[in-house]
This record gives sequence, structure tokens and C-alpha cells, in this order.
Amino acid sequence: MKKETRLILALDETEKEKALNVAKEVYDVVDAIKVNYPVVLSCGITVVEELSKLSDVICDFKIADIPNTNTLIVKEAIKHNASGVIVHGFMGKDSVKACIDAAEGRDVFVVTEMSHPGAVEFMQPLTDELAQLAVDAGATGVIAPGTRPERIKHIRDIVGDLLILSPGVGAQGGKAYDAVSAGADYIIVGRSIYKSDNPRKAAVKIVNEIKGI
Repeated sequence: MKKETRLILALDETEKEKALNVAKEVYDVVDAIKVNYPVVLSCGITVVEELSKLSDVICDFKIADIPNTNTLIVKEAIKHNASGVIVHGFMGKDSVKACIDAAEGRDVFVVTEMSHPGAVEFMQPLTDELAQLAVDAGATGVIAPGTRPERIKHIRDIVGDLLILSPGVGAQGGKAYDAVSAGADYIIVGRSIYKSDNPRKAAVKIVNEIKGI
């Protein structure tokens, strides 16, 4: 995955035509496009292939199952040209390792702590262990909350040189520059871009915020 603008679009738009139009508007402003279940369930898995013609695509399926099932999910994602996947770590090292093996060199990111308030209840007490698991399993990187920069800094101390992708900037209240300053490599933004009347202008604005302009 390239590292130029450090912005990743979370494309959760469920109307295929609109999703593709947004992607076409911003593909050269973002370093990757992240898709979750909303767009894949509404448009079909082939939307990953279509988007991959424009940009690297990360399948944010938050994979969390036994190793065999995880393997099948990851293989399906890369068959449709996903450049990476996002997985949960709470199911254990063997399940995460199954994702990494099935990815065949594609990126695998482990969720350490999510950006919504509820993550503090049950995820935060295990964040350190999940971050260390990502390191031990050989993941590409981790997901850390852009809404809590101090947690990004804490997680950076554990994961070292692993990539950190931070969601929660924009609609959830996180600030791009704060997240990058705390140690995030990439900022993930969704609604502030795809719900904008001018997605490209919105994306460029966030890129400038990342740069501190």
C-alpha cells in the first residue's frame, strides 16, 4: 500500500453507483479504499474487484472465527483482488495466523481498539495483549482509535514499526492531525467524505489537515 496522502476512504455507501462515483472522484487523493459489510452485502463481493481497478482495497470484514473459516474468508477476499483485510485478534493467535497465511503476502491488520465509546468497556482492557499478538503473529499493522490519540501513542509503543491505521476522524470527532501526531500512519475517514456534496474537496481538506496545513 502506498503512503502518499496517508488518507484511506471508508466507503460504506450502499448504493453501488454512488459508491463507485465517490471512488472515482477521490481515488487519486487517497492511498486506499476500505470496504466493510454494508457495501459488499448490498453490491456483492465483485465490487471489490471494480474498486481495485482504481485503488488498493482493504476488506474490513473484522474477521473473527476459527482458523479454517478465517482462511476461507481471506481467500475469497484476495480472489477478488483485495490488497488487505482487517481481522479481530480476540479469537487468538492461531486464528490471526490463519488469516496471515491465507493472505499470501497481502496486508493483514489486527484490531487493537475501536473508535467508538463502547470500545473502552471491553476492548481497552485487552488492547495491550491484542497489540502484542499482532506483533507476534507477523501482522502488517493494527487498527487504533483516531478518537483517542493518547491510545494511538500507547499502542505505538507496543507495536513498534507496524503500521497503524486510525478510524474515527471526522463524523466521530477525531482530528486527523492529532492522530498522525500521536503515531498513526494512515487516517481512515468515511462519512465526512462520501456523504459530502463534494467528496473530492472533502478528501483534499482532510489530506491538508493530516499535513498540518
